[in-house]
Amino acid sequence: MRISRRALVDPFIVMDVMERARAAEAAGRRIIHMEVGQPGTAAPRAALAALERAMRAGPLGYTVALGLPELRAGIAALYRRWYGVELDPERVVVTAGSSAAFLLAFTALFDVGDRVGLGEPGYPSYRQILRALSLTAVGIPASEENRLQPVPADLEAHDLRGLIVASPGNPSGTMLSRQALAALVGHCEARGISFISDEIYHGLHYGDRAVSALEITDRACVINSFSKYFSMTGWRIGWMVVPEDHVRVVERLAQNMFICPPHASQVAALAALDCVTEMEANRAVYARNRALMLEGLPKVGFARIAPPDGAFYIYADVSGLTDNSIAFAAELLDQAGVAATPGLDFDPKRGMQTLRFSYARATEDIEEGLVRLAAHMARRG
Repeated sequence: MRISRRALVDPFIVMDVMERARAAEAAGRRIIHMEVGQPGTAAPRAALAALERAMRAGPLGYTVALGLPELRAGIAALYRRWYGVELDPERVVVTAGSSAAFLLAFTALFDVGDRVGLGEPGYPSYRQILRALSLTAVGIPASEENRLQPVPADLEAHDLRGLIVASPGNPSGTMLSRQALAALVGHCEARGISFISDEIYHGLHYGDRAVSALEITDRACVINSFSKYFSMTGWRIGWMVVPEDHVRVVERLAQNMFICPPHASQVAALAALDCVTEMEANRAVYARNRALMLEGLPKVGFARIAPPDGAFYIYADVSGLTDNSIAFAAELLDQAGVAATPGLDFDPKRGMQTLRFSYARATEDIEEGLVRLAAHMARRG
């Protein structure tokens, strides 16, 4: 059978790195994982207990397409707690991870061929999902001066139907201030550009908290997830907040594309919303890891970095060390036993000269990884 042109997306390079690391571990090596943006901690204990109770009480089946009403209300309450935003739970759509939310948002907002802007460096799946939907991804290089976040001036030369922005960003971890986010929202609203705010790293900050687009406008599509702050990557549960007049449109798409989010994951997610103490303890670990990385990486040769405000990544300019980040990452894995992600995943134009390091694992792993990197770079000369 023939393969459609839409199917010919690029690989998600970090997943390829994960597979090489897994193969090395299967062969008996111990690998330090700094490649994947996955918390090293389990789901909150109360979430596991809630799911056990639900499973003993009866079968778990289909829920309504938009998600359990109690979970939608709980997410709305989170916006009140975190941002002081009064949010109608009817605008909350529970999804099978943030990936399903991107599919729903892009399908609801854009027609074939529409041009959607995304900052570079940025999450690679934006580009590939857009391509698979026959949309045109428009890369917008962000400057070091703007801490690798787009600004309105970067958009002037582009005819866009939509813009997706992430704060904290992946891979940089940098955040937009309220003023900077408002400037982007204002630029888009004045030109009829749909604004999508990826907020999946909210809750993971090390100074001032991140600003939600919902603090600025009701006309944005906001996407979030239980994967990062709530430490529930494998549960595949996320959500989106849409304008009131978009709810039924998204509901119809969700009914047909996914039927509903996983019932079991929704039960666990509802309980996770109240696990503040446990989640904040995790964030304290990331803060320690961040401090170790910011101190240790420059000492071993990775000095050009944008200090992250949030998430759990360090994005390093390695142009003084290599012009091939894929080969360099393979070298670090093979010779140092440290898995890192080539920047090409995040920036098709400049990514051959950058690497992303994740500090989402246990502090002991971060310490061991830095020791290994130091030894390897010393041997490298």
